[in-house]
Amino acid sequence: MFGKLTWGAIPFDQPIPLFAGAIVIVVIVGVLAFITIKGWIPYLWSEWVTSVDHKHIGIMYVTLAAVMLIRGFIDAIMMRSQQAIAFQSQGYLPPEHYNQIFSAHGTIMIFFVAMPFVIGLMNFVLPLQLGVRDVAFPTLNSVSFWLTATGVLLVNISLVVGEFSKTGWLPFPPLSELAYSPGVGVDYYLWGVQIAGVGTLMTGVNFVTTILKIHAPGVTYMRMPVFCWTSLATNLLIVAAFPVLTATLAMLTLDRYLGFHFFTNEAGGNVMMFMNLIWIWGHPEVYILVLPAFGVFSEVVSTFSRKPLFGYRSMVMATMAICIIAYTVWLHHFFTMGAGPNVNAVFGIASMIIAVPTGVKIFNWLFTMYGGRIVYATPMLWSVGFMVTFVIGGLTGVLVAVVPADFMLHNSLFQVAHFHNVIIGGVLFGMFAGYTYWFPKAFGFRLHEGWGKAAFWCWFIGFYLAFMPLYVVGLMGMTRRMQHYDVPEWRPWLLVAELGAVTVLAGILCQVMQLVVSIRHREELRDVTGDPWMGRSLEWSTASPPPAFNFAVLPVVEDRDDYWRRQRLAERGLGPTAEPVYKAIEMPRNSPTGFICAFFASFGGFGMIWQIWWLVIVAIVGAFATFVVFAWRDRTEYEIPAEEVARIDRANRRARGEAVANAEALT
Repeated sequence: MFGKLTWGAIPFDQPIPLFAGAIVIVVIVGVLAFITIKGWIPYLWSEWVTSVDHKHIGIMYVTLAAVMLIRGFIDAIMMRSQQAIAFQSQGYLPPEHYNQIFSAHGTIMIFFVAMPFVIGLMNFVLPLQLGVRDVAFPTLNSVSFWLTATGVLLVNISLVVGEFSKTGWLPFPPLSELAYSPGVGVDYYLWGVQIAGVGTLMTGVNFVTTILKIHAPGVTYMRMPVFCWTSLATNLLIVAAFPVLTATLAMLTLDRYLGFHFFTNEAGGNVMMFMNLIWIWGHPEVYILVLPAFGVFSEVVSTFSRKPLFGYRSMVMATMAICIIAYTVWLHHFFTMGAGPNVNAVFGIASMIIAVPTGVKIFNWLFTMYGGRIVYATPMLWSVGFMVTFVIGGLTGVLVAVVPADFMLHNSLFQVAHFHNVIIGGVLFGMFAGYTYWFPKAFGFRLHEGWGKAAFWCWFIGFYLAFMPLYVVGLMGMTRRMQHYDVPEWRPWLLVAELGAVTVLAGILCQVMQLVVSIRHREELRDVTGDPWMGRSLEWSTASPPPAFNFAVLPVVEDRDDYWRRQRLAERGLGPTAEPVYKAIEMPRNSPTGFICAFFASFGGFGMIWQIWWLVIVAIVGAFATFVVFAWRDRTEYEIPAEEVARIDRANRRARGEAVANAEALT
């Protein structure tokens, strides 16, 4: 009845995962008890769980990413601690547990931290910057989020029921085939990533449609903020790349469940086909993550330099060039596997060429700052830290694109340092800049600057302490995924790396304190103007937080940085003074479809992992019934009366006017 699931699946003999799982369960039960006692369940259900508002969904994505960042970092500091003490000893982690930890760390950080963070910021910001009320498919947006949450749930269940994959963050065969991984670890990986990947693909379709087809009047393509362009490139890559990931993991699933031989050389399959397919997805994935961060930096650098972005058209061209060239470099991940010198040369040259449009962006940001009145607020610190750090990561990337150098550095900790140099210095710094930058727009009050700057410096210094030593030990010959080692020359560098991980931990604690202090002092940090940074794009023209309909009257855009232009006109008394004509607004109704689909997907995925077939059938029938009910809805929208729209907008205008008057009086 329960397939392969037995009491032996719970690791009673392994204190670390058992203790960690117990803590997670206690925290979840405590949170549920707290919100029940407070009586918040009806509010959370109606305003968040069933919401199709892009702003709420974006906030939930970012919250999910933040929680999983802590989970993934715990794995990271456990690995660094293991390597710091495992000199001529076994350390404190058994080999099989260590293998699960580094596999879970990579999987969580890419699929369940970086992706939700990127998608969350895009969700929140894009409709506001385009001057529209929501994304193209609001209910599909909700389904996308909850499927991602299902993937998160399945990966975390593996902590206490069964095991996780031991193959690394990508399930390379033959190690991931049934003969070498007979347990359920790879199955947890396959179903968690597959379900979340379907949600991500839906997001890509949704955002491409939104960016290309839904704009406020006057928002032409060449008037869109750069963040919209980088988001477009990212979502085009998602639409092109994620079906490849889905097909690749589906083939591996068929190998494991039904004895197919797509990737088993001894039975007529081809392991190299897996390498080709997974990296055809995998390298565009790097740009899927980093391109929105480039958009964030473009917004932040322009805002805090008090200047228009230098070279807007070249920025757009560089963005789309990266989008295209990203599909011509995947083979550099396996230069050492016998493709031949001619093929290696072509992909090596392409891997160097893709650095050119990235360099264009770096120079454009520097030229934007040149001559500007720079304000070093926390988002700007993250941006400057990114420029320094990402350039180093880019240079090491060009180095390993040189085929002979890659033969020497392949599978070493040099590669690990390079990858983290790009992902932390590029993606994570970008997401932290965007989180700090748009936080007041989402919640109506700014984050505390002191704690924010402390978090930046801990992260910045901690990153260099943690990963620069890995370049050194990589050049000294240390390979990745080592559970213990016997070379005394490596140990001092690994101890420095451990110190770096502890410093990053201090940065995370500072971010937690920043949030706590900001919430406690939110009235002092309140933003009543809707524009705490003197922003340039349309999202700053709305209230903070924006109403459900975003704009009482859709803006008519006449130029790039149109909001900035109108603000300067208003300061000179040249802006419009008449109140707009308010009309009733139709908005999509909330829907539990996403949550219910995730509910059935969770049980379906768990049933497939443990081969509980009756549970799988129930989940499929339930999911199908949910879609049928959704398709037959006869009331999909509700109307906000013109009087309510007017009341909300007048209050916003009045608050802005009073804030401006107070500021003028103080000056």
